[in-house]
Amino acid sequence: MDLQAIRADFPILADERYVYFDNAATSQRPRQVLEAIDNFYRTTNANPLRGLYEWSIGATEAYEKARSRVARFLNAERDEEIIFTRNATESLNLVAYTWAMANVNEGDEIVISIMEHHSNILPWQMVAKKKGAVLKFLEYDEKFNFSDEELKKITDKTKLVAMTYVSNVLGVTNPVKKVAELAHKVGAVMVVDGAQSTPHKKVDVQDLDADFYAFSGHKMLGPMGIGALYGKRELLDAMPPFLTGGEMIETVTREGATYAELPHKFEAGTVNAGDAVGLAAAIDYLEDIGFDFIVNQENRLSKLCLEAMRDLPYITLYGPLETGRHSGIVTFNIEGCHPHDVSSVLDSEHICIRAGHHCAQPLLQYIGVNATARASMYFYNTDEEVERFVESLKKVRGWLGFE
Repeated sequence: MDLQAIRADFPILADERYVYFDNAATSQRPRQVLEAIDNFYRTTNANPLRGLYEWSIGATEAYEKARSRVARFLNAERDEEIIFTRNATESLNLVAYTWAMANVNEGDEIVISIMEHHSNILPWQMVAKKKGAVLKFLEYDEKFNFSDEELKKITDKTKLVAMTYVSNVLGVTNPVKKVAELAHKVGAVMVVDGAQSTPHKKVDVQDLDADFYAFSGHKMLGPMGIGALYGKRELLDAMPPFLTGGEMIETVTREGATYAELPHKFEAGTVNAGDAVGLAAAIDYLEDIGFDFIVNQENRLSKLCLEAMRDLPYITLYGPLETGRHSGIVTFNIEGCHPHDVSSVLDSEHICIRAGHHCAQPLLQYIGVNATARASMYFYNTDEEVERFVESLKKVRGWLGFE
């Protein structure tokens, strides 16, 4: 692949003063995605699903075509197993408020991993408190794996297991397929947080045998404000609506209502059709690039970055020693320097990284730190950017008054 040609697709990257290493928080958007959104609003802007005139019909077709594109991308069995949401957080809350609140009972257990983003912790804390269930955490070992002994926490009392496919702090890929098999053996459902995995690896929800899979568009070249929930048809059919109002009904009387068929039962109100079109364009772009290239490029950049940082004695790195297990994520601390200060100093040289607890405070408590700095790379980043980043790291302690 011609990396410079790829970078030329991203208007914001034309400003070469900046090194953007905050891709785990949100990615940049190629012109193909921006043009798809712009074209929708210029040529097809009407309220989908409601009008019988040409523009509205066109908007409806564009929206449903985007749903079909997401279904093919995830290898869902049916288009109606794809529910459009605002983001992965909303998708996970949808499962919590509908499936979990209807099926989890007092004394049941919910099992999640210590690596979870708050979006895959707080909904299950809420369910456990309201239903009198027990929330249990899987803890990883020194090699960042979940041992067979640890996985025995999934028992006959387990009703739901939730796990991130890729950690947003450590970058490690978790064995969600194996965990789903264990969950199903005891009659539990498997919820996969795919926010960090979907931009970086090919996902097959049927092969994973996930009951629910959530992801956000903005981390994978798509617009903010659009995401999706995949759910198995039989589970979605049995679940009550998440939100009620326009477009998720068949009929309404003074006494009650009958709800629409899937997927519209879960998509109340005017839908985000323009951004759904943008998400479909992002998927097209990713598949044109190819996940083999994406994985190889991220692994190469991670290796280059980690090996250079290991030579700096005042830097502590977090995550596996193997450079190929980081999914482009390098999390670290500099001795004597608060991560926020590190980020601010790097910003003075136009290098963009993340600092803080990364919405994963239980994980950082498990590691034994309050905050870290995180550089996260994507396939459009370059060797030269890694070199700039590392050279700037060498200056941070001096800028903050250390010898």
